[in-house]
Amino acid sequence: MKAIGGLVGLVVTLGIGMYIYSTYLKQATPVGGVVATQSISTTRVEMDLSTIAGAERSYYAQNGSYGTMDQLVSGGELSTAVNGRDGYTYSMDASTAGFTVTAKWAPATAEQQALHAPTIIVDQTYQVRQVQ
Repeated sequence: MKAIGGLVGLVVTLGIGMYIYSTYLKQATPVGGVVATQSISTTRVEMDLSTIAGAERSYYAQNGSYGTMDQLVSGGELSTAVNGRDGYTYSMDASTAGFTVTAKWAPATAEQQALHAPTIIVDQTYQVRQVQ
């Protein structure tokens, strides 16, 4: 008899927990007007740009100028070219005086097109920032 009572208690507890979790998800989906998955993608894009900026710093220390994506890969600063992620495409401008890497929102799917994501840049100041 005790086993059945324990099982019923467990089922009731799980049911309450699932209800609370589903209510939380419904309320927590928009984060500052940004869908949670978009926030995660934006963070990963910012991490990519930080990695590229670090590679530029290393390339500049060795060559006295900033490099293109191909130069960063061939010089060993990056293991592979990073061209985009999660609906973003990356472009790079580099010269002896500076560099700018721009991540622009270029959605490929209908779900991504419904989202509005910021443009993210990093330059020779090594500050990753969002621009509108």
